[in-house]
Amino acid sequence: MKVLTFKPKLISTLREYNRRTFAQDLMAGLIVGIVALPLAIAFGIASGVSPEKGIITAIVAGFMVSVFGGSKVQIGGPTGAFIIIIYGIIQQYGMQGLTIATLMAGVFLILFGLLHLGTIIKYIPYPIVVGFTSGIAVTIFTTQIKDLFGLTMTTVPADFTEKWIAYMHDFGTIDWWTTLIGLASILIIVVTPRFSKKIPGSLVAIIVMTLVALWLKAQYGITSIETIGDRFSISSELPEASMPALSWDVIKSLVSPALTIAILGAIESLLSATVADGVIGDHHDSNTELIGQGLANLASPLFGGIPATGAIARTMTNINNGGRTPVAGIVHAAVLLLIFLFLMPLAQYIPMACLAGVLVVVSYGMCGWRSFAMLMKNPKSDVTVLLITFVLTIIFDLTVAIEVGLIIACLLFMKRMAETTDVKVVLDEIDPNDETDIRLENNEHLVIPEGVEVYEINGPYFFGAGNRFEEIMATFGDRPKVRIIRMRKVPFVDSTGIHNLTNLCLMSRKEGIQVVLSGVNPQVHKVLEHAGFYSIVGRENICSHINLALERAREIVG
Repeated sequence: MKVLTFKPKLISTLREYNRRTFAQDLMAGLIVGIVALPLAIAFGIASGVSPEKGIITAIVAGFMVSVFGGSKVQIGGPTGAFIIIIYGIIQQYGMQGLTIATLMAGVFLILFGLLHLGTIIKYIPYPIVVGFTSGIAVTIFTTQIKDLFGLTMTTVPADFTEKWIAYMHDFGTIDWWTTLIGLASILIIVVTPRFSKKIPGSLVAIIVMTLVALWLKAQYGITSIETIGDRFSISSELPEASMPALSWDVIKSLVSPALTIAILGAIESLLSATVADGVIGDHHDSNTELIGQGLANLASPLFGGIPATGAIARTMTNINNGGRTPVAGIVHAAVLLLIFLFLMPLAQYIPMACLAGVLVVVSYGMCGWRSFAMLMKNPKSDVTVLLITFVLTIIFDLTVAIEVGLIIACLLFMKRMAETTDVKVVLDEIDPNDETDIRLENNEHLVIPEGVEVYEINGPYFFGAGNRFEEIMATFGDRPKVRIIRMRKVPFVDSTGIHNLTNLCLMSRKEGIQVVLSGVNPQVHKVLEHAGFYSIVGRENICSHINLALERAREIVG
C-alpha cells in the first residue's frame, strides 16, 4: 500500500535558501507579476466575470500553488483553457454555481493527489490533449471577434455556428478605430520579443493602446472605442471570504463540470510542471502538485475568484528570469496584490479591443497547429480521437469533449490490447530452438501425442482471447482428448479472462476433453487460485512447463 505523502517544494527549498537565490526570485517574481496582470484581466473578462476577479484569482491561487505545490517554479493562476467552461457554467448556473463547481473541483484535485493519480493523469492520450487544446483556442478566438472589430451587436449567440452567422450578419457595423486598436495590439505583442525578452508584449500593448485611445478621445473626440470602464465597474477593495449556500441538488448537477475543471486543471498543471522540469533539471512531485492545485481552487472561489491551474507561459517566464524556488511565485502574487490595491482604477481606461488582441495571440499560441498537423499523419485511431475531441470542443463544450474523448480513447486502447493477444495452435511437434521453457538434454523435437492439441496464448488474457479460442477450435474437425494451453507468455489475466477460461474448461468437460495448463507464471497462478479456478480444472493439471504438460496429456490419453 502506498503511503499518503504531501511534501510541498517550498519546505525543501528553504533549507538551503540564501540571499543570492532570494535576489533571483525577487526579480523573477516582479517580472512574472507584471506579465500576469494583463492576462489575468483578459482571462477574467473573457470568462464572463469582472476584471478584478481575474486578478484576485492570480493573487490567491498563485500564492497557494507556490506555497503548497510540488514544483519549484510553477506559477498558478487563471488560464485560457478554462475560459469556455467557466463562461458556460456562469450562463447555466450563475456565479454561485461557478463558485460551488470550483470548490468541488478543488476537492477532486486533492483526492487525485491523495490517491496517487498524478502519474496516471500524465498518460491521458496526447490526441485528446491536442484536440481539446486546439478546440479551446478556436473557441477563444471566436469569442473575441466582436470586441476586436467593435461590432454593434445586441446579443452574441452562445452556439459556435450561430455566433459566426451573427458576426457575418452584423459585420457591416465594424468600427474602424476599434479595429485599428485591436490589430495594432496584436502587432505590438508579436514584435516586442524581438527587442526585449523580459518586457511582456501584452503589457506594452495595453499601455501604448490605452494612451492612444485616450489621446484620440481628447484630441479628436473619438468615443467609439469601448473600454473596460464602459462595460464594468472597477473595484480595488479586497472581498471578504464567504462560503456559498450548498444544496445536494446543486452539487449533483455540478459534478460533471466540476470534474471537467479538475481533470483539465490537473492535465495543464502537470504538463506545465513537466516542461519546467526539463528546463531546470528537476523532478516535481505530481501528487503534491495536485494537492496544491486543489487547495488553490478551494481558496480562490472563497474570495470571488475563478478556477486556476499551472500556467505554462508564466512558468517559463519565471524560469527565464532566474526564478528557481516557490518564493518567486509568492513574490509574483504579492506584486499583483500591490497593483490591485493601488493601480486597479486605471484599468478602466484599457480598450476592450486591446484585450481582444491579447487573447487572439493567446489563442494562436494555444492552437498548436504544428502538433495538430503532425498527429494527422498518425494511425487512423489517433486521428479519429483528435478530430472528435476537436469538433466536440468547438460545437458542444469542453465537458462533452473530454468525456467522449476519454471514452473513445479507452475503447481504442482496449481494442489494441485485445489485438496484441495472439492465440496460436502448435501442430505435430515443438521445436526447442524456438522455445525457452523446454527441458531436453538434446535438441530433439517434442512430439505432440495423438489426441492432444496445444494452444499458446501470447499476451494479456483479455476478453478477446476466449473468443479466439472458440474460433480456432471450430476449425478442427476431430475433438481431441486433451487441450494443453500454454500460458508462459501471459503477464496477467483479468476477471473477463478468468470467466472465459472457466467457460472453456466447462465446455470442454461436457465434450469429454481435459484442459491442461502449462507455464503459468506466479502472478497469474495466484489470481487463478484466488478465483477458485483450480477446483474446475484440477491442480494436477497445472504444469510448470511443457514437458510435464505433455507427460500429463499422455497419461490422460493412455
